[in-house]
Amino acid sequence: MAYDFDLFVIGAGSGGVRAARFAAGFGAKVAVAESRYLGGTCVNVGCVPKKLLVYGAHVADELEQAAGFGWTLEEGHFDWGTLIANKNREIERLNGIYRNLLVNSGVTLLTGHARITAANEVEVEGQRYSAANILIATGGWPQVPDIPGKELAITSNEAFYLKDLPRRVLVVGGGYIAVEFAGIFQGLGAATTLLYRGDLFLRGFDGSVRTHLKEELEKRGMDLQFNADIQRIDKLDDGSLKATLKDGRELVADCVFYATGRRPMLDNLGLENTGVELDERGFIRVDEQYQTTAPSILAIGDVIGRVQLTPVALAEGMAVARRLFKPEQYRPVDYQNIPTAVFSQPPIGTVGLTEEQALQAGHKVQIFESRFRAMKLTLTDIQEKTLMKLVVDAETDKVLGCHMVGPDAGEIIQGLGIALKAGATKLQFDETIGVHPTAAEEFVTMRTVTR
Repeated sequence: MAYDFDLFVIGAGSGGVRAARFAAGFGAKVAVAESRYLGGTCVNVGCVPKKLLVYGAHVADELEQAAGFGWTLEEGHFDWGTLIANKNREIERLNGIYRNLLVNSGVTLLTGHARITAANEVEVEGQRYSAANILIATGGWPQVPDIPGKELAITSNEAFYLKDLPRRVLVVGGGYIAVEFAGIFQGLGAATTLLYRGDLFLRGFDGSVRTHLKEELEKRGMDLQFNADIQRIDKLDDGSLKATLKDGRELVADCVFYATGRRPMLDNLGLENTGVELDERGFIRVDEQYQTTAPSILAIGDVIGRVQLTPVALAEGMAVARRLFKPEQYRPVDYQNIPTAVFSQPPIGTVGLTEEQALQAGHKVQIFESRFRAMKLTLTDIQEKTLMKLVVDAETDKVLGCHMVGPDAGEIIQGLGIALKAGATKLQFDETIGVHPTAAEEFVTMRTVTR
């Protein structure tokens, strides 16, 4: 049977665009349908605008440190509207780049909501298209618990478009999005409370990292409330919001920001017309080659709920394009030792196993841990500490994990990711000459086992 397209991609986010571009480059006839914005969550309401806001929040630190280096500055004034307008202009520029990437690759770009009507058929704005393969790359969507007053809360989708910076912000959640936005709001001048229902935020990260970040956020004056959850939200006469907690306490803020998880975006996708199955968490079930339970339909990225990171979606999109249209270049995605960062303040960089994971996996471990005040702060009164940690297999000397909390953690951990991917040992770390004076050299000068 002749199809309109060899590959029909639903969703023009990072993974979908990557799969479409390379499939077209391999000679396939490709279409992409997108109903919201080109670039997906990352470009529009995720990593890119968030990082721009993080940069803005860091300026307050630089101003505070300036006096120690002899600079006398007039009192600064921050304007939220200027930051958001500049951010919007940059996002629009990136939207245009994504459009050009697709069109210049020979991809047919369709604007509108795509709905699967049969195993090899997709409908967009009333027009039906046939395809040999359909790729679902629709990403995720933030969700707010079903409590009274939930409509009064915002999520990351709305936070990037607030007209004004709230004076008082209540951030709810314990994942990296909650921690990052709490740092953004506080760094830009809002009185910020971070509320989490668990004992300590960032579950799944190394215990030393979690504890260290908690201590540093408290030094910065952030109000951390653990083992707490909201029962209801009410709007007061003055326009502020009252959050009533399950323990009866009441917190008043101008903005309640929820970062309590994301669900797969499957709304009106037409999965009922296919044999596609969902897993027990509600994500699309796929095999090792991103094949769903319907032979002609594949899925990648956040919608499959594996590792929900932009570079992972890019790698999955590339793998799909190669397997379908350039099989001699195909290689599976390696989900081991994926470096990642949390752009908190101070930021986190991590790659490999946590201490807890290494022990659970049966490794006999040696822990090398260092806490120090960064050289840049020695001429200031700021007492922030940097944490660096290595998790080493005591029997093989292989470095199992590298973890850092401190300035430039994400930049530093990227290089260490290559070392772990290559199977580096602690001896090889020790024999590597450090770059002096830098914080990064601490990773190759730690000699004493902490425990």
